[in-house]
Amino acid sequence: MLSLFGSGSHIISGYTGNIVADEPQAAIAAQTVLERGGNAADAAAALGLALSVTLPSRASLGAGGACLAWRPGDKNGGQAFIFLPTGDSPADTVQGPTGHADRPASAPMLPRGLFLMQLRYGSVDFAELTQPALHLARSGFEVGTQLASDLSAVQAPLLADDSARSVFARQDGSVMKAGDILVQPRLAGSLTRIHSAGPGDLYIGSLAQAFVSASDAAGAGITMAGLRNALPQAVMPLTITVQGTQVSFLPPPADGGYGMAVAWRAMENGRSGTSGVGAQAVAGWRASESRSNTPSVLAARARQLIDSGHIPSGGTLPNLPASTSFAVVDRKGEAVACALTMNNLFGTGRVAGSTGIVLGASSAHLPWPLLPAAIAHRDDQFIATATASGQADAADAAAAALSGALHGDEQAMKPATVAGRANAISCPSGLPGNNGRCFGSVDPRGSGYASGTARH
Repeated sequence: MLSLFGSGSHIISGYTGNIVADEPQAAIAAQTVLERGGNAADAAAALGLALSVTLPSRASLGAGGACLAWRPGDKNGGQAFIFLPTGDSPADTVQGPTGHADRPASAPMLPRGLFLMQLRYGSVDFAELTQPALHLARSGFEVGTQLASDLSAVQAPLLADDSARSVFARQDGSVMKAGDILVQPRLAGSLTRIHSAGPGDLYIGSLAQAFVSASDAAGAGITMAGLRNALPQAVMPLTITVQGTQVSFLPPPADGGYGMAVAWRAMENGRSGTSGVGAQAVAGWRASESRSNTPSVLAARARQLIDSGHIPSGGTLPNLPASTSFAVVDRKGEAVACALTMNNLFGTGRVAGSTGIVLGASSAHLPWPLLPAAIAHRDDQFIATATASGQADAADAAAAALSGALHGDEQAMKPATVAGRANAISCPSGLPGNNGRCFGSVDPRGSGYASGTARH
């Protein structure tokens, strides 16, 4: 198996792929994986793990989310990997040993979700992909503008937690600012365990025991049974084919993908007044569908609605939790697009003590964020991908970015929605084989970063 960081590793020259993300240092970590011969799934897993260090407000190890993956040769639109924050199952509602679950948390879905995706589509040992995140946590990194903004937004309640204050406070008692150096030795310890024992250690091993104990002290109510039962799922994506181009979308319960599909189809059909179509579709979906159904049942129902053209609408979406998104394509045309969430900014606002993991919020009494992502392919070649974050605008922003990416229109890949923050990659001539026309785009109002950009 390929070794990325061992003594026999080497750097690949020329085009290695494109990466778009909301946080530059995590994007650079993923670019390093591509440059050392890893594929898109390897780089995406490394990026997600790095975000747990550099953007723990939206993507700690305690986070959840969804990823879409596709590679040349896939006949059914690739696969979707669903690992949303937990909170509805009986195991997750049991209080911890002390019974003081005043701030219910989600089980940490991110490591298992990324592991399953990378197991199916990656090319290296998962342990290799923990190294960039481990280095960032152990050696420290400059706090970016997005993390600094998130810290400023919730500084009072966040610093009320002793463990969170020990991580995110400056010596003068204020939260860290952009440019400060953040070192996370406790989180580095957890990443070291995941590196040496695998992600399963966080669910059934010694790290799991330490996490449950620390979570209980933080009022999270997480149990060993809840960790064991917190399993990601691999399901078929939603697919739409237009003029020979097949587009795969994240399916419900990641219903931002459904809203994105509805909005994109409306754009492609030339309908006027499409602003907000995706959000309206999701509002109608949530009013008419029970999220207690299995992902396969929800996906089948969504396909029926899209095929029939009868899209339930009505109502509005409430304020939604914060999220973040990214996408990767490698030189062979394999692509991964993900959206991640803590189900609240900094989740519960507490850190699981000795593990250094920011606890994601339980989904039991909170609305899910919109997690949209899509990958377009034609004639067994990658063409475009898009994903987004940003309250109720996320699905519509992602749809607009996808439309622009399919047409190779860089300006259209930067939709001017109020809150939507889109990340997109366009290879209008197809990959593999035409990398000279590939380019990435991120929202110009944010702090995102597009690496590996090449457009001739």
